[in-house]
Amino acid sequence: MSAAEGTLSRRPVPKARGGAIQSVRDSLVVAQRNLIRMIRIPEVVIFGLIQPIMFVVLFSYVFGGSIAVGGSTDPDRYRQFLMAGIFAQTVTFATAGAGAGIADDMHKGLIDRFRSLPMARGAVLTGRTLADLVQTALTLVVLAVVSLIVGWRTHAAIPKVLAGFALLLLLGYAFSWIGALIGLTVRTPEAATSGGLIWLFPLTFISNAFVPADNMPTVLRTIAEWNPFSATVQAARQLFGNLPEGYPVPAAWPMQHPVWASLIWSVLIILVFRSLAVRKYRSATA
Repeated sequence: MSAAEGTLSRRPVPKARGGAIQSVRDSLVVAQRNLIRMIRIPEVVIFGLIQPIMFVVLFSYVFGGSIAVGGSTDPDRYRQFLMAGIFAQTVTFATAGAGAGIADDMHKGLIDRFRSLPMARGAVLTGRTLADLVQTALTLVVLAVVSLIVGWRTHAAIPKVLAGFALLLLLGYAFSWIGALIGLTVRTPEAATSGGLIWLFPLTFISNAFVPADNMPTVLRTIAEWNPFSATVQAARQLFGNLPEGYPVPAAWPMQHPVWASLIWSVLIILVFRSLAVRKYRSATA
């Protein structure tokens, strides 16, 4: 190795600038970078919209009239019951995209370039998850419009409806940190996509999203009632005014107090998986 190469290899990595304000600024800069990237690749956003729209149409018209909700198989009643589950599924499935994006940045060496800059270490991941949150919010708006077209309606005051959507986005943001950890753990974007989806299917289907949990076997019903995904779905239905008349509310605490359960679950997931993801990021770039 030449003297010049030895000098470069011993060059210290710039120290991250401290302070909460600087960390917020760095996170916003990274978020802006990812949003610009999404705008320049619009097919990513478009394809992300197609899947949830398909779920709305297929579940509404294929299963509507076949599943009893509150003792009735009325298709419109099932449609009102269904939409909160579709919204929750949409925000959580964005987790796979978050993990794949971070894995792609790692694979291309972009993370190493960020590491060479004097910026807060956690800002790279925070900025990425914030950008994904904006994309998820856009998807949710489009999905809500499509749901209104197929007959979904809210039966509550506007502040409650907005609070329901806020809880959905909070759950999506919490799950994006799980995606971030997966993206930092695997070696390729393809593995991150697979790893980000494989655990989401049982989480979303062993829940109250698409069918009432009271029809499930005892073990699955207990899992569904304590599932953080179910808590947010139940909270959204409650805030939207979409709980059908005669719908039996399970005795489990999260189903009796879904708004509080949803908040507690989402905040807990953020605290745990953000800490794990930032620690993994630091060790991966050390």
